Amino acid sequence: MWLFYTKKISNTKTITVIKTIKQIIVETMTHDELKIKVEEIEAMIQSGSDYALVETQARELLAENALMNESELHCRILLALSQSLWRRGMAKDALPYAEQALALAELIDSKKLQAKTLGNIGTVHANLSDYSRALEYYGKALALNEELGNKAGVAIYLGNIGIVHQNLSDYARALEYYSKALSLHEELGNKAGVASCLGNIGLVHQNLSDYALALEYYGKALSLDEELGKKTGMATNLGNIGIVYHSLSDYSRALEYYGKALALDEELGNKAGVSRHLGNIGTVHHSLSDYARALEYYGKALTLEEELGNKAGVANNLGNIGTVHRNLSDYARALEYYGKALALDEELGNKAGVAINLGNIGATYAQQDFDGYDPAKAEEYLIKVLSGFEDIGAKNFQYETHKGLAELYEQQKRWEEAYKHKTKYHELKEEVQSEEAKKKAMLMEQQKQVAEREKEMEIDRTRFQERENILNNILPEGITQRLIKGENPIADHYDGVSVLFMDIVDFTKLSTTISAQQLVHLLNAIFTAADGVMREFGLEKIKTIGDAYMAVAGAPIMQEDHAHRAANAALKLLDVMQNLVVSFPPEYGDRSWIESIPEIEVRIGLHCGPAAAGVVGENKFLYDLWGDAVNTASRMESHGEAGKIHVSEEFKHAVETVHEPSLRFIPRGEIEIKGKGKMKTYFLEKYL
Repeated sequence: MWLFYTKKISNTKTITVIKTIKQIIVETMTHDELKIKVEEIEAMIQSGSDYALVETQARELLAENALMNESELHCRILLALSQSLWRRGMAKDALPYAEQALALAELIDSKKLQAKTLGNIGTVHANLSDYSRALEYYGKALALNEELGNKAGVAIYLGNIGIVHQNLSDYARALEYYSKALSLHEELGNKAGVASCLGNIGLVHQNLSDYALALEYYGKALSLDEELGKKTGMATNLGNIGIVYHSLSDYSRALEYYGKALALDEELGNKAGVSRHLGNIGTVHHSLSDYARALEYYGKALTLEEELGNKAGVANNLGNIGTVHRNLSDYARALEYYGKALALDEELGNKAGVAINLGNIGATYAQQDFDGYDPAKAEEYLIKVLSGFEDIGAKNFQYETHKGLAELYEQQKRWEEAYKHKTKYHELKEEVQSEEAKKKAMLMEQQKQVAEREKEMEIDRTRFQERENILNNILPEGITQRLIKGENPIADHYDGVSVLFMDIVDFTKLSTTISAQQLVHLLNAIFTAADGVMREFGLEKIKTIGDAYMAVAGAPIMQEDHAHRAANAALKLLDVMQNLVVSFPPEYGDRSWIESIPEIEVRIGLHCGPAAAGVVGENKFLYDLWGDAVNTASRMESHGEAGKIHVSEEFKHAVETVHEPSLRFIPRGEIEIKGKGKMKTYFLEKYL
């Protein structure tokens, strides 16, 4: 019997159970199972996943592998463990595993693994600021990859060699290697490699004070990393963009980008990245003359760099701390820190670092309120540093050094030399500031274009999501994705599904009694209620034909308990239909017909068996189901009775394989079924 009222359908929640590695690994793990786990860990490293988790899983696999004597897999696990450690900034801890992996690769004579392990050791040494050894290992890895014809490997190590030259302030050679690597990555369609090279090229232009070009490259790299979901790359590029804004004195935006980068690297457990961002935040506070906070951040960064064994990072933070003390007129402590930083940069061969520290030492000796004021020493350091800045093309540092020399010579009344350096200072400053003004203008225009592009992209994303939502309401989501990828026609076979049909009794008579608007409103209420029941029990709605409603359990997602789901869905559906409330708006016209029609009831039919499913044709796609299971389910419905669920003997047996004490089947006996002959059927009911 039908009553008329309005009712909401609540959606069920899907619970995803994630098993840990300890639940998966067992002592009897086979070679193939171990291989799959190693490949999963390697994929996690490539995608920039949680490296701490990678380390945990790699160590557990090492324990498993020790019992199996799988040399190649053992080598790959060691390599993965080493990579997870240095990617988290723990290069010192990574080195022993990297060397063990190389020894195993050489033992089994695998050139492919040797190339990977050599390159990995190169990266560990690069992270430890041992650039000569890094170049040595990268060179060997590059040669092996060229011998193997592995273009992807060649591209990686060309890029890594470029990074080393950049750290050594040899920007021309760095750009040369980056360009070669970028061309190969683009040829191979490797977006992650392209993003890495673009970011590195941006860093070179930043070091050369070409901020507009640097920002352009960082923006491209960041977009690719976001598309790929590569958090390590995102953190690096966000941090580098922060440096650009800092260089342009936009301190609030610099802190914004540093903060985002810091949060990502903390999430990833990347200590090297965390240290870098802490140091950069300290530099912003330094620029704002907040010396206490600057020292706080520099101190945290220095502690992390010392813990990681990163000499370049240690030198950078020592120099920064020295400059804070110089600004606080604590010249003795400033010289102490500069001296330590200079020694490390000279050991590393870092030209830019050496020049900066020499300039800072010279500027300190030039302070007349310093007890150790020594103009001769100041002149010696400043002249030496000027040559260094000219070598690396750092014009901003050059004009500051000329200014320092001019002031020093004025103190000594050496007017001719003072005039010469002051003139050079103004020339270079005007040149740099003119370039900076152009870059800032370009930057503002670029920011405007980026904002407009982001707005357009957001509109496009919204439209795409709306279209995708509509598609997923028409077709199952998995089928939609297959069609988008170009698969058509789609044809799948299922060994076992359960098909449900529902039909409204005497619908033809009802349809002649009411208006079209009222009829559609009524059908919409009925089928919407049915849709809610199907979602609740995990059935897929297939289609409606007139007043008939068809759904399936077990396709397109296979379900071993398809019959059990369909049985419970049918019982709930019958209950919902018998208690459904439909309200008609006043504007839909006269509603007196409700009183004049007989009670509206439904028939439901169920059958199970093999079926084919898929999508055919080119227009107005429909996911459909074919086979005897469909035809028989339809016959169960048409030969059923109002207010009852009519099922086949096969369906009864399928349900009974799963113990369900709340269900019962009432025998109907053998009846003649159109197109099927005599069949033993049942009415499905629920125990009260």
